[in-house]
Amino acid sequence: MKISFKYISYFLLFILGLNLTLISCTSDLDVTPKDDDEFLSETFFQDPASYKQVLAKLYAGLYVGGNDGDGAADIAGIGGDFSSYLRLLFVTQEFTTDEAIIAWADGTLPTLNAQTWSPANEFLAGTFSRAFYEISVANEFLRQTTEAKLDARGVDATLKAEIATFRAEARFLRAFSYYNLMDLFGNVPITTENDPVGLFYPVQKSRAEVFAFVESELKDLDNSLAASKTNEYGRIDKTAAKFLLAQVYLNAKIYTGTDKFKEAATLCNEIITASGYTFANVPYSYLFSADNNRNGAQNEVIFPIIGDGNAIRATGGGMSFIMHASIGGSMDAASRGMDGGWQGIRTRREFVALFPDETATADKRGTFYTDGQTLDIVNVGTFTNGYAVTKYINKNSDGTAAQRNDIPDIDFPMFRLSDVYLMYAECAVRGAADTDMAKAVGYINKLRTRANAATITAANMNLNFILDERGRELFWECHRRTDLIRFGKFTGGDKIWQWKGGSINGNATEAYRDLMPIPARVIQANPTFKQNPGYN
Repeated sequence: MKISFKYISYFLLFILGLNLTLISCTSDLDVTPKDDDEFLSETFFQDPASYKQVLAKLYAGLYVGGNDGDGAADIAGIGGDFSSYLRLLFVTQEFTTDEAIIAWADGTLPTLNAQTWSPANEFLAGTFSRAFYEISVANEFLRQTTEAKLDARGVDATLKAEIATFRAEARFLRAFSYYNLMDLFGNVPITTENDPVGLFYPVQKSRAEVFAFVESELKDLDNSLAASKTNEYGRIDKTAAKFLLAQVYLNAKIYTGTDKFKEAATLCNEIITASGYTFANVPYSYLFSADNNRNGAQNEVIFPIIGDGNAIRATGGGMSFIMHASIGGSMDAASRGMDGGWQGIRTRREFVALFPDETATADKRGTFYTDGQTLDIVNVGTFTNGYAVTKYINKNSDGTAAQRNDIPDIDFPMFRLSDVYLMYAECAVRGAADTDMAKAVGYINKLRTRANAATITAANMNLNFILDERGRELFWECHRRTDLIRFGKFTGGDKIWQWKGGSINGNATEAYRDLMPIPARVIQANPTFKQNPGYN
């Protein structure tokens, strides 16, 4: 079902014309049509097909930045090519860490490489706005699908039942955005379908209050989301909600001051033993190839952000950005299944050092391109400084060509079962009740055996090993910043990498940077907001 839902999703970008501006007083952020010929809620929803189309818009918003791909951005102040949700998550979760660095000097982008960002950073403003844009679309969809609205439109019982599942998915995607906002920015407003659309100042909530809201939503969604493995490929089910809740619990001490490792482990055990998602017993490379929706990798991917070279016309969005920007130097773009490279993203020497070698011999996950590349990054703006990364490839796992070479077919694995194994193992190492260390070692060895890496024993299981193993297994999957913060290694001097703090050999950074600043433009729009400590 991959292609059908994707074509609905991306076709709808041209129809709906939903627009957002940052200067609104409401953080539910206005959902208004660009002109009278485009999306108007009441008339649009007279068509029974419209409900799935708006849901598709929510999913499509994870990949693309605007209604015509790279051009007309959903959000103001940052171009459509820069404002893709997945792209912005990659920028904030990867460039700020040891896993990646970007050569480009666009605007304030270099400050993310160095952990020297300020409230004026347009990429942080874009991330904040993109998440609230998704929330605003979800809220409007929920307003338009109440029992009263559906009865007034004469919606039949069969479609009503389907819409109930759509509503649950919209609520999950809203919770996903609130999770990212809580993780990145801390204290943010909470708006739902019960709030008015218009000019009002939403109240900024504490991080703990946002945590409680997300926790409550995800628990409740277990009653209304599709049963595990029963939804269309690319759409959310009960297991995705359990995964996100486990992630929330894994980081609970950071968000609220109280750990919930036991609760995280319980959910991980449920996913591993009873969800129907299974470990993909295929080569590691299959998980990141153009046919990862059908080559066996899909068995472990719980929440993919789906991509399709024919359906998506967004050169700068999602996986297209990750693929193009990671090709340069002497790399042959055609061998990566692409039409060219943008000379942008590499990794740092300290991340390379997590692997036993630089050739993916003793660990197949260490996929570095070294020909003509230096290990040290003397000049951040020079692509050949720093090893390139070849984790993702726009070719099918049998070596045949993808549909196109300008925009990839690769689905981004936002949630996968391997991460559940790692979360369980971490909880066990942290001493969570009702965990089994032998079981945790077995899960880790499944990952390492697939990678042809040496197996480990319980003697190897400590927090430093778990953090490193998370890097080896999950790098460039938008987890690293959150992981480093949870382990106390993101800021400060406990873990140093090149150009951290702005110097070639790296230096300690301020602890307050574990939270991103509330963007200056947001505070200008709503003067009731308080800035995060350290950024005043």
